Amino acid sequence: MSWSTYIANKLIKDIKANKNESESITYEKALTYFGNKLVVDSDEFAKLSQASKAKAFTVARYSEMDILNKFHGELVEAIKQGLTLHDFKTRMNDFLIRKGYEGITPFQADNIYRTNIQTAFNIGRYNEMNKPTITKYRPYWIYDAIDDSHTRASHRAMNNKVFRYDNPVWDTWYPPNGYRCRCKVRTLSERQLKERGLMVSEHLDPVQLDKETGAVVQMLPDKNFGTNPAKTAFKPDIEKFPRTFQKVLSEEMK
Repeated sequence: MSWSTYIANKLIKDIKANKNESESITYEKALTYFGNKLVVDSDEFAKLSQASKAKAFTVARYSEMDILNKFHGELVEAIKQGLTLHDFKTRMNDFLIRKGYEGITPFQADNIYRTNIQTAFNIGRYNEMNKPTITKYRPYWIYDAIDDSHTRASHRAMNNKVFRYDNPVWDTWYPPNGYRCRCKVRTLSERQLKERGLMVSEHLDPVQLDKETGAVVQMLPDKNFGTNPAKTAFKPDIEKFPRTFQKVLSEEMK
């Protein structure tokens, strides 16, 4: 089973378990979110605010729009068809080599594939978890950082923290919270909360101690991941862009 198919199936399983409805869950929200991203080059991407970057797509080292559009298109196909990381890397490298570029490395492929697809499916999950039929009976959200040898310190410090679904902490800490982030958020009922002996927090302390090393951890997501893409409107400062790009942005934002 491909990684993207696994994530999609896990999302569907979790959402169905949280609902008292039999309606089927599709990938529509994930596809809509990612498919609507505005493709820009790295220079233009750097000019965007952190919030606006959540609605844009780029790949470092590439500036030609047909190449960036190809990256975007292959990721859309990966969501639609459940393509594996190997499929994505092979298809992109065939295209890049034909264009006279070197192929992407396994690390680059994993970073691009995992970060973008994880984001898209997390957006779909966020929208499902916020439905009134869910929040009425499962109003608590718990952060799952996976917590293994690959987990980043600040993400590990968030592990098993519980907040209400409408707590502002999710405006900053809804995953993914960094490149290749594997963190998830799950819903809990009042009964599950009591059974597990979990406490609901109202605020997040700005610093905490890492339980593994004892080091002080700044409780912030990774750089450029401090917003919730599901709640971010794409509103860049158009005046800062070249005239030709201003026209494209104006059309995209209508």
